[in-house]
Amino acid sequence: MVQPPKAPALKPSALRGDYSCAASDYTVAQDWERYGPDEHAIWATLYRRQIDLIERYAAPEVLAGVRALGASPAQIPRFEEANRVLLNATDWRIVAVPGLIPEQVFFDHLAHRRFPVTVWIRRREELDYLVEPDVFHDFFGHVPLLTNPIFARFMQAYGEAGPKALSTPGGLAMLSRLYWYMVEFGLIRTATGLRVYGAGILSSKGETVYSIDSPEPQRIAFELVRVMRTEYRIDDFQRTYFVLDSFEQLFEACYNTDFAPMYLQYGSLPPLGADAG
Repeated sequence: MVQPPKAPALKPSALRGDYSCAASDYTVAQDWERYGPDEHAIWATLYRRQIDLIERYAAPEVLAGVRALGASPAQIPRFEEANRVLLNATDWRIVAVPGLIPEQVFFDHLAHRRFPVTVWIRRREELDYLVEPDVFHDFFGHVPLLTNPIFARFMQAYGEAGPKALSTPGGLAMLSRLYWYMVEFGLIRTATGLRVYGAGILSSKGETVYSIDSPEPQRIAFELVRVMRTEYRIDDFQRTYFVLDSFEQLFEACYNTDFAPMYLQYGSLPPLGADAG
């Protein structure tokens, strides 16, 4: 995935999804029966190549979530089936959306334990790169960790923090960087070494390997202010990854911090470079 949370501010007409039937909260019906054989085949291709990689590279919590969801490698998942698992595990559910949605709507969904999942799937020529999130990125990358109570609670707190960011100059950019580095491109230390949990990495064949094995990027221990001040790459693999010791560390650092003073102190300053040491 190569768009941060601020990307939903783009006009729907510029996006691929069909917004014509969206409700006021931007939700739509998944309409699973409309997926054709080629769309299911694209899902199968993406799923099979990533499942082998994440067995080696993903955090244990991700693998546990993938197994709990029980998605088939043969076809795009039915959202209602995933929701039975999520509701039982963390009282979350996923909602179908046409694609990227406005920030305030996105935050409200998260604050109420609803994760928006795009209904369409990428084309074959986009297997390795696409600009907007599709159903594979959203479901395979994000949904497994919503079965984890600690990470799911962080996501809810993130949504609850949205209105303050929207009303404070510089706040949205800083909060978006937190999402980018901690939700899309996060790494975590485990008993067996460094592992991937970020959705943007998990849904990318190349970056899954690169983020752990490549000597090129820098991997920096999580520090909240540093994360929220650091710019990111949207057109290439990341030059910087931030590393958690645990999901508890992320939740406690964010839940116990009033972001307003940080926005006032740093929001008007230029961000640190994506490859700043």
